[in-house]
Amino acid sequence: MSFSTSKIIFICVALICCTSFVSPSLALAIGLVIAQVINNPFANKSHKVVKWLLKIAVIGLGFGMSAHSALEAGKDGFLFTVFSIAITLSFGLFLGKLFCIDKKITQLISSGTAICGGSAIAAISPIIKASPKQISVAIGVVFLLNSIALFVFPSIGYLFDLTQNQFGVWCAISIHDTSSVVGAADVYGSQALEIATTIKLARALWILPVSLAFVFFSKGNAGKIKFPYFILLFIGAIIMNTYVPVVQPFSPYIVRVAKIALTLTLFLIGSGITIRSLKDVGMKPLLLAVSIWIFISVISLVFVLYIVE
Repeated sequence: MSFSTSKIIFICVALICCTSFVSPSLALAIGLVIAQVINNPFANKSHKVVKWLLKIAVIGLGFGMSAHSALEAGKDGFLFTVFSIAITLSFGLFLGKLFCIDKKITQLISSGTAICGGSAIAAISPIIKASPKQISVAIGVVFLLNSIALFVFPSIGYLFDLTQNQFGVWCAISIHDTSSVVGAADVYGSQALEIATTIKLARALWILPVSLAFVFFSKGNAGKIKFPYFILLFIGAIIMNTYVPVVQPFSPYIVRVAKIALTLTLFLIGSGITIRSLKDVGMKPLLLAVSIWIFISVISLVFVLYIVE
């Protein structure tokens, strides 16, 4: 198959994923298939596109939320968010040392699992001076588990008969990356989506204090710290949707575009996960990531079952 033909096929499939017939989880599955069959002919550009598309999707979803419910969700999940980040980081660093895994890979995987997946890895990596190989291993394993979570979490939610509120809190704490959190919550319901997105982005703000901790303990460069400014735009979208009447008639259309952007984001993420990239991760980092993920998923599931209504 020629390179130009693979480009045409990829673009056509991407356009199909922008239709209402394709859900976020299906788009991810299609991307995974495309990755194995023709690879992603735009692999070098997709990473940058994914970052911008995800930001657009998150900001757009803010136009479907109210400030009152967002504040309530953020308040309810605040203490558990702090607790979950602390224990996830501590457990990950302990396991990495126990398994004799490369220290920087351990720090990246632990941060990605504790805070917000690829965004946390991107923020921490320049501070600890991680190599491209160490970064690719961490991102590869986190994206793999994100993909699994998107399919598995809604099924587990139905199995345990979780409420919209319970599922929103659970997936916001347990799933690494914002794209998969939003995708899984969207499948479960609109209330779960609102709660999960709010708590997840509040969790993402912890990139700043965790980055400062790595600067202190790793003797890194504080100038390398990146703050997720798009979260401020998400908050602005919620405020506009709640208090600016002229915006409200357009909000459903903005949310619809945001969901298309999210679906396309998940397709592009899936198209970057190949069997070869998974082999490059290695068994020890994969075992570390799976262990941390199961640890925080089980703890947070017990929390929502017995504490959250």
